[in-house]
Amino acid sequence: MGLYDRDYARNDSYAYESASRNETQIVSFVKETYKLFAASMMAGAVGAYVGVPLAATIAAMFWPLIFIEIGLLIALQFVKNKPGINLMVMFGFVFMTGLTLTPLLAYTLGMSGGGVIVGNAFAMTSVVFGAMSFFAIRTTKDFTGYGKPLMIALIVIIGFSAINFFLGNPMLQIIIAGAVVILFSILIIYDTQNIMNGAYETPIDGAIALYLDFLNIFTALLQLFGIFGNDD
Repeated sequence: MGLYDRDYARNDSYAYESASRNETQIVSFVKETYKLFAASMMAGAVGAYVGVPLAATIAAMFWPLIFIEIGLLIALQFVKNKPGINLMVMFGFVFMTGLTLTPLLAYTLGMSGGGVIVGNAFAMTSVVFGAMSFFAIRTTKDFTGYGKPLMIALIVIIGFSAINFFLGNPMLQIIIAGAVVILFSILIIYDTQNIMNGAYETPIDGAIALYLDFLNIFTALLQLFGIFGNDD
């Protein structure tokens, strides 16, 4: 019986040490993810800063730049486990997102009170991001199983966005932008919980997921505030 007790204690100790290692690895993973997310925000801001004076040129080259941006995102999936080049591609991608955002930024800044509109959109995005992240951590509800319906909703929104690209209907654009804010707010919860659970393969995956959540909400709010703030 004594041997049984000793073995049990040893097994229990091993299980505890294993759980501690796993917890330590997850904490390290989360820290690295948010460091990369913060760095991505800075790289995206640099892209926007560089691009605003060149907004007209970027607008003329918008679709080629979008294809480059998508290409970099796809390439990132192939190099994300290769130290050095993975960060180069990641920062190249987020820099491009800043560049491609500049036509909208320049248009908004050119409006009466445009600087305030941009500032309000960024502040509101930050509040939404912080609130949804806090909720994701504190809630007992598991959102990690919502991947499929969220992806379906994203495809539907992309479809309506493509339709409205040709229609140019302001009311439909308002509805789409509102839907984007709601969808990506939920995606912040989904992505945050997946990051906390160590579901992503690399910290880069988690960082880019959070960055895209933030970027899409900011873009949608910029459109909404721009529409409602436009005197026309």
